[in-house]
This record gives sequence, structure tokens and C-alpha cells, in this order.
Amino acid sequence: MIDSAPATTGSPPWTGESRFIAALRHEQPDRTPVWFMRQAGRCLADYRKLRETYPILTLAKTPELCAEVTVMPVDAFGVDAAVLFADIMLPLEPMGVSLEIQPEVGPIIHAPIRSRADVDRLRLIEPEGEVAFVMDAIRLVRRELDGRTAVIGFSGSPFTLACYLVEGRPSRDYAIAKAFMFGEPEAWHALMEKLATVVVRYLNAQIAAGVHVVQLFDSWVGGLSPADYTEYVQPHVARIFDELRGAPTIHFGTGTASLLEAMADAGGDLIGVDHRQALDVAWDRIGHKRGIQGNLDATRVLAGYDPMAAGARDVLRRAANRPGHVFNLGHGVLPDSDPGLLRRLVDLVHEESAR
Repeated sequence: MIDSAPATTGSPPWTGESRFIAALRHEQPDRTPVWFMRQAGRCLADYRKLRETYPILTLAKTPELCAEVTVMPVDAFGVDAAVLFADIMLPLEPMGVSLEIQPEVGPIIHAPIRSRADVDRLRLIEPEGEVAFVMDAIRLVRRELDGRTAVIGFSGSPFTLACYLVEGRPSRDYAIAKAFMFGEPEAWHALMEKLATVVVRYLNAQIAAGVHVVQLFDSWVGGLSPADYTEYVQPHVARIFDELRGAPTIHFGTGTASLLEAMADAGGDLIGVDHRQALDVAWDRIGHKRGIQGNLDATRVLAGYDPMAAGARDVLRRAANRPGHVFNLGHGVLPDSDPGLLRRLVDLVHEESAR
């Protein structure tokens, strides 16, 4: 719960860590904090050099390499938070899932879930032992940053993880997964309950290891209607937020314009919104007792400084310097983004939101 978040000084000199946590606690920092989803890597030359040597899962599972990549954007962009370099698939492997990450494709599940028996074979994990490398990386990042910025941990949501597990690979519509959800509701809810248990354990272990904030990614939930979200997803997500302890939380999804109220009801101290919805309208819908994260269209960075700056100023205008806003892109950094422009974007947000 947000009340148990790490304390901040509440007074100058502000650091990225204190600025970010203040916004999560719906307080007013000296300026709007900024971070970018998928900031750890992708467009950075030093990351690309590492990827010439190491597969992505090797980077994520090697604490020293993970910490190196996690800290890179703090130095490159001047952001207020470092998001752990990881993959949402990491807790699935010790559950008994055979998988690989194929370049230019994404996660591939070798034996997709197709029945209740498949669900029953999945193991509940103890993250401190079975994905200990994640916790070791968090401790390394905390030592390296030494209070300069906040550290964000994360997990995929049960729905998004279930989509991969049932579909077997990325999909445009996740039709196989949704058909399983509708056609085998008891097996679906058993799968969601098991995944929710693992997500709670995984995120609480990250909090215990030292992250300041955790974000739940529901990347594919925008494919559901409000009624289906309420029936098949919301109870499991609400349980996760109810059982997390010791850090503020961010609840993010894409394509969720029709689901905002239901997602806010499920939980999260901040609700992340993508670029498809106006930030002020979204904030009115979720209620101003919750904070909001977003929501510059990432393709504006590709278009150059002027379109990027115009979009960023519009986001700030809609946020109107109200407490509880964290500036971010509507989704992740695109690989062809200019790192120099991202640095200028952070500076612009900080300068124009200074209080």
C-alpha cells in the first residue's frame, strides 16, 4: 500500500528518488518526474554492443549485466527512475514452462496451455530462491544508484502472461487464448489464480530486495470488453494489489480506453495510460484521488524535437501541475529513437514543470 512507501525528505535538495516517490504518494515534488518504459536498452549504443555478445535472457539472468543495463538510461537520459532490465517471462520458467525469446518475434512457449491438466502441472514458485538473480540485480542497482533515482520493479499481469502461455507466441488478437478463456472458464480461472499467486510472490520479493515502486504490465488487456475484463481478469488483479506490501504501485495497460474505471477499481496508486486517450480526460475518469502516468506518443520522438516538444507540452498542460503525475511515453521507447532527443525531453519536462 502507498502509506508504507519509503519515506522522502519532502525538502530540497531533491533527488530523482525523492521526486519520483513523492509523485507516487500524491505529493507535490519540485518538478514532474520522468521515466520511460523500455528505457533500459533498445536505443542505446552500449546496450546494443552487449546484445552482440549476450542473448537477452542471459543479460536479464546475470545480475552484474542486468544492473549495468538498468543504470544506463539514468546516466544517458537523466530520468528520475531506473526500471529493472528484465523480461516478464522470467517467473514462468521455474513454474515448469519451457520457453525462449526469439529475436524479432518475442516469447515462444514450447508447450502451450491447452487444458486444466496443463494448468495443474504449473508449479508455484519461491522467487527468492528460484529467480534469485532478479533480487541480486536489484541490490546491485540500489548500491550503484545510491539514492540518485528510484528503482522500479515489475511483472506481467496474469492476463498478459496467460495470453502467452495459451497462445504460445505473440499474436495480433490472442484468439486462441480468449477462446480458452470463454470455452474453459474453470481452467481459465485456475490459471489466473495460479499466476496471481506467483505475481504477488514475485513482486513482494522485489520489494523486499529494495525496489521503491512496482508496475504491473497488462499489455494485451485492451483486447477485452469491460464486461469480460470484470468477469475474467479484474478479481485476480485486485487480489494482487491487495496483497502487495511495502511500495507504491503502478497499473499499466495499452488500448485500455474502455477499461479505465474497471482498472482503477482493480487497484494501483497510479494508473498508466497510453497515447490513445487524452491524459486529462483519463484522469477525470479514474478520479483524482489516484495518480496518473503518461502519455506522450513515442513516435513523436522519431519525428524530431519540435513535434516531440509540442506533444510533451500538451501532456503537461493537461496534467496542469496537479500532484500525482509521472511523465512517461504512452508505451515503450522505440528502437530507432535518438538518445539525445530523449535527454532533451527529460530536460524539457523538468524545466517546464518546475515549481
